[in-house]
Amino acid sequence: MLIAFGELPGTGKTTIAKSLARKLGAVYLRVDTLEQAFTASGDGRTEIGPSGYLAAYAVAEDNLRLELTVVADSVNSLSLTRTAWRNVALGAAVPILEIELICSDTTTHRLRVEGRLADIPGHKVPTWKNVLERQYDAWESEHFVVDTAKLSVEKVVEMIILRSSNAAAKNHRQS
Repeated sequence: MLIAFGELPGTGKTTIAKSLARKLGAVYLRVDTLEQAFTASGDGRTEIGPSGYLAAYAVAEDNLRLELTVVADSVNSLSLTRTAWRNVALGAAVPILEIELICSDTTTHRLRVEGRLADIPGHKVPTWKNVLERQYDAWESEHFVVDTAKLSVEKVVEMIILRSSNAAAKNHRQS
């Protein structure tokens, strides 16, 4: 199964995705990590474009074909990237659970963004202004929305595990 996260920085994606991957024993793919590795490679490029996402799609599909669960952690803010994640799952013939994490409390969201420290060497975390100005396409596909404003990481992970079990069972019945 592919579990693909999306939403703006500061909603809890990385914290929840890491916890979920740990709990499931799943492969954890973080686009920020890949992008920072490309930036640190010293090839002189300042713009990496879609490279991080393209690398993540390829690594995800390799692991899905090995019948491993993959947890994909990225902002995933464009319809294009969401479609690409669905195509990865389709190509590997596995179900996908798309998760949109939101933080409905603007004050909490802003404090999370402004209080973040980079956990990847050399990575620059976005400012609140960057978050507000980021392009974010509305979701058009079926997905699971979780508001992290008042839920613990453990509760969100529990909710996602339940939803992923239901999605896997539904997929099994359809095949």
